[in-house]
Amino acid sequence: MKQYTTEHGLVCPLDRSNVDTDQIIPKQFLKSIKRTGFGVNLFDEWRYLDEGYPNQDVSRRPINPDFVLNQPRYQGATILLARKNFGCGSSREHAPWALEEYGFRTVIAPSFADIFYNNCFKNGMLPVVLPEGVVEQLFEQTFAHEGYSLTVDLAAQQVITPTGERYHFDVDEFRKHCLLNGLDDIGLTLQNQPAIENYETRTRAARPWVFAELQSIANA
Repeated sequence: MKQYTTEHGLVCPLDRSNVDTDQIIPKQFLKSIKRTGFGVNLFDEWRYLDEGYPNQDVSRRPINPDFVLNQPRYQGATILLARKNFGCGSSREHAPWALEEYGFRTVIAPSFADIFYNNCFKNGMLPVVLPEGVVEQLFEQTFAHEGYSLTVDLAAQQVITPTGERYHFDVDEFRKHCLLNGLDDIGLTLQNQPAIENYETRTRAARPWVFAELQSIANA
């Protein structure tokens, strides 16, 4: 998992409340668990004018020019600004996969659905909760100034505007540690690799028949 320390990036405003995970990545694209290949179908039903399906040549699809991701001024954005209850609906982990592969490392909103919020941390993304009034100000600034960018400092737990305003956000210390060090669940487990290997060696010596049976099953 990629480390997240400080993100300085262009802001893309998604001016909709209650965006659910089926809108983030529609259900027909959930057949793969490879974590890749989802970015082109992020917000598929809003982004394109035709019906999307897996393995489609998206270069030939008609795009919706009114949708924010298709507007030239927001190309290359890495910070998504959203409204309340972002990521509601089903628990699909494909939603943060699609956002991350598209290029978003940060989502800022007044509130998130709990499961989506948790899934972001597990996939190297930072969901930032700021007061609704602050989010409204950021929307106004983003619409008013083309190229509007923010700096998100995870260590300091601050969102910093181009004019120097600093907005503090809360984040669980353990999740913060994992993001700063690029540790997902597998990475956390591998930190204990010497102890795990020690245990396996001792167990193999004490109960060799267990491993013989497992090998027999594997070879069947």
